[in-house]
Amino acid sequence: MKCSAKLLPRHLTRRTFLMGAAAATVGAGRRRRRRSPSPNETLNVASVGAGGMGGGDVAGVAKAGANIVALCDVDWARAAKTFNAYPDVPQFKDYRVMLEKMHKDVDAVIVSTPDHMHAPVALAAMELGKHVRVQKPMTWCIQEARQLTEVARDKGLVGAMGNQGHSGRGVRRLCEMLWNDAIGKVREAHIWTNRPDDWPQDMTEPLPEEPVRPNLDWNLWLGVALFRPYNHGYCPSDWRGWWDFGCGALGDMGCHIMDPVNWALQLGAPLSVECVEGPNCSD
Repeated sequence: MKCSAKLLPRHLTRRTFLMGAAAATVGAGRRRRRRSPSPNETLNVASVGAGGMGGGDVAGVAKAGANIVALCDVDWARAAKTFNAYPDVPQFKDYRVMLEKMHKDVDAVIVSTPDHMHAPVALAAMELGKHVRVQKPMTWCIQEARQLTEVARDKGLVGAMGNQGHSGRGVRRLCEMLWNDAIGKVREAHIWTNRPDDWPQDMTEPLPEEPVRPNLDWNLWLGVALFRPYNHGYCPSDWRGWWDFGCGALGDMGCHIMDPVNWALQLGAPLSVECVEGPNCSD
């Protein structure tokens, strides 16, 4: 599906339109709640994202015993290693086409795309009654997270976020120490990271147009984001520095380093958030 940015000039307008269109396209007439597989059954899993982190996610669930039944990636050159590992599994570039053709054979969907496509893909899968496992951060914005939560609750689905650190021993040891009063009452927590040094951030000016790389469908990679000409600075690795595609350091490392404190101190959702220092913060 290709939509002109001239017709839909505002970022959220295009996101809302394309998310609704995706859900309507694959979800019409299929509102009946799907039976959840027994824990003893093998899950049939499809993955949207098969290169980079997506390749690791596919290998991980396959190692855990899942049956990989469909693979989708907009960049077939980047996904080649995973595609070659599962030569008999159907391959797609458009997740909507994959869901339309394969939904009867799928129990759960992995979403391992850039942040801006997490919610559109997950919503389309959930509308078909599929459980989802979404790479962190769960969604591009809070509104999308609430929308997925409501759909999961309404349809009785499982929605999990891929936060590998949450399953690690270090986080669990921290919880045990604090829950057993090892350091006394915690009154304040400080969390920081140097991760933004790994990629450009706070980017505002568009990059110059370059020829699109072979085997990459640039329009499908853009998805619900406003159209812009291709540049290798956006894709495949530096997209987090651009608000249209990523959530910056908060979406990248915040899910990991805030989680132990939130879990150990049982904080729940924040009541408010304030930026006290930075180029976009007001004094």
